[in-house]
Amino acid sequence: MDWPNFDIRAAANSAGIFKQNSKKSQGETNIPKDVLENLYGKDARECPRLNDGFIPVLSKSRPFDLIELEQLLQSVGWSQRPFQRVKRALSNSLLTVGLWKHDSRFPLLIGFARCTGDGVLEATIWDVAVSPIHQGSGLGKEIMKYILESLRDLGIERVTLFADPEVVDFYRSQGWTLEPKGHKCAFWYAN
Repeated sequence: MDWPNFDIRAAANSAGIFKQNSKKSQGETNIPKDVLENLYGKDARECPRLNDGFIPVLSKSRPFDLIELEQLLQSVGWSQRPFQRVKRALSNSLLTVGLWKHDSRFPLLIGFARCTGDGVLEATIWDVAVSPIHQGSGLGKEIMKYILESLRDLGIERVTLFADPEVVDFYRSQGWTLEPKGHKCAFWYAN
């Protein structure tokens, strides 16, 4: 994946994202708490139900099947990455988030994102992806809210995001701002 020559900084105050309550605000949960925790972990959260009736679930502790993750990332147009490098990248990440289409026997990964950082002051969000058939339904926003709430819970105040140019408007609509004039970041790419 080619990274654009810009960085986006969270406009947390103007977007109000860090001020939101981290608990589900829309209605009651549909999945019993014990089932939710057993399948997805204690930090899992349901998202609002979509029109087709399935229940999306966010988790930062459910393990990823690398083949399923690769299929998701390829479905959004990313090139294949070596499995061992992906496995290392996941284990070295500060936070990994999966978005799952709930099924009590076989949850399906439909969204993903990860963060790197020092775990104290700053973090960078990478690799945000939502399956093409679920794009435009608000799930990307749910992933971003969940990530920012999780980072806030760690005490992180500055968040940077790297994204492809064609999705910049998506992030702007959530209160992120493009780094002015592109003068505060530099890139090095291994050939």
